[in-house]
Amino acid sequence: MGNLNKQQIENLAEHLENAELQAHDVTKITDEFPDMTYEDAFDIQWEIRRRKEARGNKIVGMKMGLTSWAKMAQMGVEHPCYGFLADYFSIPDGGEIKHDELIHPKVEAELAFVTKAPLQGPGIHIGDVLRATDFVMPAVEIIDSRYRDFKFDLKSVIADNSSSSRFVAGGNMAKPEDLDLKNLGVVMEINGEVVQLGAGAAVLGHPASSVAMLANMLAERGEHIPAGTFIMIGAITAAVSVKKGDNFTVRYQGLGTVSGKFV
Repeated sequence: MGNLNKQQIENLAEHLENAELQAHDVTKITDEFPDMTYEDAFDIQWEIRRRKEARGNKIVGMKMGLTSWAKMAQMGVEHPCYGFLADYFSIPDGGEIKHDELIHPKVEAELAFVTKAPLQGPGIHIGDVLRATDFVMPAVEIIDSRYRDFKFDLKSVIADNSSSSRFVAGGNMAKPEDLDLKNLGVVMEINGEVVQLGAGAAVLGHPASSVAMLANMLAERGEHIPAGTFIMIGAITAAVSVKKGDNFTVRYQGLGTVSGKFV
């Protein structure tokens, strides 16, 4: 159950969304509302989503966050979180990302799953996800917490749409059965220098586990993953801070590259 009332949820949603839209940082909201629950946190996120849709933005996908065991241990959290992707978050492959629209962006190498059948939790597992997946493709997420110094707890980050800000999808697509998803290698370069290496197993042991977890978490709110949904699975590599003028290229084994530039 939630401990915040409807007015508090709406006020916090407006507060956090304004921080995103105006690119200014705020202190984590659990400082002021220590009794808020996970349900409250998701209520705030869904209210931010509602505000965007009311303004005419389209929701174009979902993302999972904190999906590596190491990241969960580091943050002291038991499970990952999810967020939504709005239309204006999408940057074309090779495109420019305006650094001034963001606070302290970081780049993460990920994969995206696109579904061909709905996934309705609870009880969704890897097999269900692979059967329901149309194709997998490379995607890079630019995360940007609205919290000062990127410091937050799990409830605060959920309310802040799990640090979603921009993403770039590209490269080549492939059927999941044609990929060794656990061992799929990824190399991230910033300004031509290799800064991160990773493999698909970094995401909950298998990238499809992330999608299964999303379906099961959405089911707690009576929501599901419709057919045709674009889902980013969370970071295969650590997040790397970027500054204005930086170029990034991420190379995916057998799936080409995704790149972009901060201007």
